[in-house]
Amino acid sequence: MNIIAVDIGNTNIGVGLFLDDEEKLIESIPGKSRAKLARSVKSAWEQIPVSQSSREGKRDGVIVVSSVKPVWTKLVEDIAKSELDEKPYLIGKDIPLPISTWVDEPDKVGVDRIVSTAAAYAVVEDAIVVVDFGTAVTVDLVDENGIFRGGVICPGLEISAKALKDNTAQLPEVKVTKPAAPYGKNTADAINCGIYYSAIGALQEIIRRYAEEIGKWPQTVITGAAAKVIADDCGFIDNYVPNLVIKGIVLAYQKYVEQKAANSV
Repeated sequence: MNIIAVDIGNTNIGVGLFLDDEEKLIESIPGKSRAKLARSVKSAWEQIPVSQSSREGKRDGVIVVSSVKPVWTKLVEDIAKSELDEKPYLIGKDIPLPISTWVDEPDKVGVDRIVSTAAAYAVVEDAIVVVDFGTAVTVDLVDENGIFRGGVICPGLEISAKALKDNTAQLPEVKVTKPAAPYGKNTADAINCGIYYSAIGALQEIIRRYAEEIGKWPQTVITGAAAKVIADDCGFIDNYVPNLVIKGIVLAYQKYVEQKAANSV
């Protein structure tokens, strides 16, 4: 299958190109930049071969979208229509969610959370926690039967730093990085340490409580734009997997196609 997978987040939009199910490229683009996004999608689309059965020269590929920001969903749809004369598939609307859920309001869970946990479970086939460090930090649990049980949503590192700046008189806004020491000798370093170690401590406590709930310690995967910042200091994390949502988008479409084929037999 040839797929352009589009991950629409709150800050950035990820675009991944997969040819014959093989990853060719993944890039992250600021969501506010329509021109850059259009160039990226068009460039990826032009790498997809033309279908041998098409008299109109249609390319043998699809555009599949996971979105948590409706206004940018429309932007991607507009680009696909105007630049490529294509209609994207939206996960949760055109394509079913790739994993069963046991939550109060499944339609209100971020699609990115669902597809990333589905991708992780497809690999381990056992209880797993997926931690996604983006604008927000999500910590989601899938049980050993492959059921999405729900999760925790925390402020992201940048949001936390901005909140301290915006709600105090003298504290500066800092860029969160790995601290050189466990405490700061100046205000900026103290804020950096506080946000950094708070995130690690919260993750460990949340995962411990998940383990108590399901009766065993789950494997844990960390992903997201800010994941690299803290991954090295999280000894309880099993794997760092960049672009897990993109991989989950591809999985969701593959499962959809397989199910359609099975139903037609």
